[in-house]
Amino acid sequence: MPAEEDSLELQERHALRRVAGLSTELEDISEAEYRQVRLERVVLAGVWTQGTLAEAERSMRELALLAETAGSHVCEGVYQRRESPDPATYLGSGKAKELRAIVVEAGADTVICDGELTPGQLRNLEEAVKVKVVDRTWLILDIFAQHAHSSEGKAQVSLAQMQYLLPRLRGWGESMSRQGGGAGGGASGGVGTRGPGETKLETDRRRIRTQMTRLRRQLREMEGTRATQRASRQRAGIPGVAIAGYTNAGKSSLLNAMTHAGVLVENALFATLDPTVRKSRTPHGREYTLADTVGFVRHLPHELVEAFRSTLEEVRDADLILHVVDGADEAPEDQISAVREVLAQIGAHNVPELVVINKADIAESDTLARLLRREPHAVVVSARTGAGLAELGEAIELDLPGAWVEVNVLVPYTRGDLLSRAHREGEVISEEHGDLGTQLRARVPPALAGQLQARSHD
Repeated sequence: MPAEEDSLELQERHALRRVAGLSTELEDISEAEYRQVRLERVVLAGVWTQGTLAEAERSMRELALLAETAGSHVCEGVYQRRESPDPATYLGSGKAKELRAIVVEAGADTVICDGELTPGQLRNLEEAVKVKVVDRTWLILDIFAQHAHSSEGKAQVSLAQMQYLLPRLRGWGESMSRQGGGAGGGASGGVGTRGPGETKLETDRRRIRTQMTRLRRQLREMEGTRATQRASRQRAGIPGVAIAGYTNAGKSSLLNAMTHAGVLVENALFATLDPTVRKSRTPHGREYTLADTVGFVRHLPHELVEAFRSTLEEVRDADLILHVVDGADEAPEDQISAVREVLAQIGAHNVPELVVINKADIAESDTLARLLRREPHAVVVSARTGAGLAELGEAIELDLPGAWVEVNVLVPYTRGDLLSRAHREGEVISEEHGDLGTQLRARVPPALAGQLQARSHD
């Protein structure tokens, strides 16, 4: 991507503006639009159920970074120690009242909870704090919605949002629009039991289900195109390498450093949603494809994993996964565990993995040593400075399936096609022309090596 377009995309992403004329009236705005957290003052709330205090605080800091990535301003963050979240209000009624006071004092528009809320918890907590409430799952969905640019990315995010919203849809102004007359509110039904609120709710659900069906059909068509492209690469004998890792670990920077792809790089969570596939070569000239993929995060919403399944198949169907880890993070081991959890969800846990510890230029030496002890099959690099990239290339070559075979054969002049293939598909070390043909020494794919060796015995 040219530098000017790169700059424009960054400007567009950061220039979040309120849209004139939007309101929370029933006819003006959708539930998805209402739940956005852009340009809002937010208070974070979490429940610490297990692990250490440091882990709880780290989770809240990550939630704050997610909120800022979505475009909101974090006013304050609070968390509570409980054995489990309160089934009614997530925090408990007493703490919910305290949270209301904090919201008023901070002048906040929204509360963001560090967990996934049930429909009941969402409704009850909203009633207690008197402002909009969103959870960690919706926050990530909102970030994805902001960053999706391709048709496939937008369709995937829309489907994930609808899957999340469907069981939580309540209809606007529910308490005001339901009418009571007759047997109103009775479980047995009858005249007067359903006001316009419930009618609107059923209409919304039907419309969402129809849209979900349409989106799934579109994604299946796009998935077919992607599968055809993958199959074409596989038929050509080109191995595939997928870059996976925690969000903001430096995957796009690594792709740029290895292939000069010009992919947008930004110090923000989920800067890359649309997969980028580029061709690259090992130090000895072997060609392979390198695919950048969406970043993972702790508790990645299952709606996203499901909706992005076709994109994540680039990882599942790869011959090798470059698992990029942020060596400068305060808890890189937690990142590794979170990524491997998602890899297991998409069926990629059996794909060969090479751990790439990135950001060596700013990481602590003790952290790097600790990670290398834990992950012996790893390479330390800096995508920013280029340090370690040569060693990474050598490691990729060793890990790719069907390693090249070195041959030293006499190729008859009548088989110039084999000689051309050796130049095109492999690495020619030397060639000498004699009376009977060309003495060829080269590294080539196994299939070509077999043909060359068979021809040399003719």
